Amino acid sequence: MKDGLYYASQFKEKKMSVTEWIDDREQKLKQLNPKLNAFVDWDASAAKRQYESMEVSKGPFYGLPIPLKMLGQDKAGMKSTSGSRLFTENRSVSTDNFVKKLENIGFIPLGKTNAPEFGFKNISDPMIYGPSRNPWNLAHSPGGSSGGAAAAVASGLFPIAGASDGGGSIRIPASFSGLIGLKPTRGSMPVGPNGWRGWQGASIDFALTVSMRDTETLFYHLRGTEPEAPYQAPKSEWNHHKMAEKKILKIAFLTESPVGTSVSNEAKKAIRHATEFLVKQGHEVTEISYPVNGRQLIDSYYLMNGAETAAMFASIQHEIKRPVTKVDMELMTWGIYQYGLKLPASDYVRSLQLWDQAAFKMEQLFKEYDLFLTPTAADIAPEIDAELQSEQIRKSLAQAETQSTSQLQDLVYAMFEKSLTITPYTQLANLTGQPAISLPTHITDSGLPIGIQFMASKGREDLLFQVGKLFEQEQQFLLPEIYREL
Repeated sequence: MKDGLYYASQFKEKKMSVTEWIDDREQKLKQLNPKLNAFVDWDASAAKRQYESMEVSKGPFYGLPIPLKMLGQDKAGMKSTSGSRLFTENRSVSTDNFVKKLENIGFIPLGKTNAPEFGFKNISDPMIYGPSRNPWNLAHSPGGSSGGAAAAVASGLFPIAGASDGGGSIRIPASFSGLIGLKPTRGSMPVGPNGWRGWQGASIDFALTVSMRDTETLFYHLRGTEPEAPYQAPKSEWNHHKMAEKKILKIAFLTESPVGTSVSNEAKKAIRHATEFLVKQGHEVTEISYPVNGRQLIDSYYLMNGAETAAMFASIQHEIKRPVTKVDMELMTWGIYQYGLKLPASDYVRSLQLWDQAAFKMEQLFKEYDLFLTPTAADIAPEIDAELQSEQIRKSLAQAETQSTSQLQDLVYAMFEKSLTITPYTQLANLTGQPAISLPTHITDSGLPIGIQFMASKGREDLLFQVGKLFEQEQQFLLPEIYREL
C-alpha cells in the first residue's frame, strides 16, 4: 500500500522527487478541494523551500508533506485561525512542540485543514470556511473536529494528516471516513510551549492514517517525556519492542449507548462481525454492561467545555484589548461561553474528580480485560444539511446571556443532543486519559463506513496496535477505495 512510509522510502532513496510530489498534490488539490473543502490554507512554495534548504530530518517520514489541522497545530508563518472569525488573518509567530516533533521525524508541514470553530463539533462546518465534505459521499460530513484532515486522507490527497482529539475528534472522522484513528494516552504526545493542559488533558494531538505501520511508527517516534508537561503517561510499555504479544486477548464489548440513546443496526452489525472474527482468531470475547455513569460523565465534559471556554475568552480579550461579544463567535460557542461564565469553581473541580473516578473504574476493568470494544459511532456520518439543532435551541442560544446556570446546563446538553446520539462512545477515553483507536472494518448497506473502537489501559497502545494489525493482516480493513487500489 502507498502509505506514508512508502512515500518516505521513495523520497529517501531518490526514487521520487519531493518537490515534484508537492506539485502533483497541488494539481490534485485544485481538482478535489472545490468539492471537498478539506483545505482552508495552502502554501506549496514554503514547503518546497523547507525541503530545499535541507531543514528535513532523516527520520522515518523523511520528506513527506503533512497537512496540519487549523486548530492548535502551529507552524511559524502559517495561518492559525481556530476556525473563528476573530482570527481570520492570524498567523502563528512560532512553531509548537508537536509540529517541531513532526519535523524532527521527517515531515514537512504543508497546508491547513478545515475544522469547526474552536473544535466543539463532531462535524466540520465553520462559518468562516463552510463545510468539509466526505469523499465517500459528498452529501455527508467527514466528521469533526478533524474533518478537513479526514477528507484530505480519505480522498487520497495525503496518506497522513495532523489531527487532534478532545472528545473523539480523531476517532469520529476516522469512523465516518473509513480511516485509522488513534487517540493516544494522556501525556504521551508533545505539548507546549504556549498551551500545556489541552482541556485539562482531555485533548491530545496525533494524526489520521491508513496503515497500522504508519500509526505505530508515528506513535513511537512522537512519544516522549517532557519534564515540564503537567501530564505524564505511564511507562507500562515503554520498551515496546521487548514485550511479547499476548496470544489470547481478553476483550469486553458492548453496543448499548452510554447515554441511553439509539444505536443503529449497522453499528451493532459492525460489532457482531468484529466479535465473530476475534473469536475465530482464538481470543476471548465477553459482553458487559457500560462500566461507568455515561450521562454523568457527559455532563462533566460539557461543564469542562464551558469553564475552559470562559478561560480562553478571558485570554483572548486580554490580547485583543476589548470584550468579546455575540457577533464575534458562532451561537454554539456563545452558549458554551455563557455557561462557563456562570459556573462555580467548585463545580469544575468536582467534574474533574468524576473523570478520575471513571479512570479508576476503567483501570479496574483493564485488570480483568485487555481491551474494551464498542462502536466508534452509533451511526454513519450525518448529511451536510442535517438539522442538528432546532430553531428553538438556536433562539435560546442567542439569549444565553440571560439564562441561569441550570438553564444553560440544560441548553448545552440539548444543543449537543442530536450530535451526541450519533457519537456517544468516544468521549470516555478523553476523560479517563486512556488510549483508544477506531478501525475501519465495516461499510453499511448505504455505502458509508462505521468504525469499531478499542480502548486499553493507560500506556498500553501496544495492545491497540496488536489488535489493529490482526484486523489489517486478515484483510478486515475497509479503507477508502483509492487505498484498496494501490
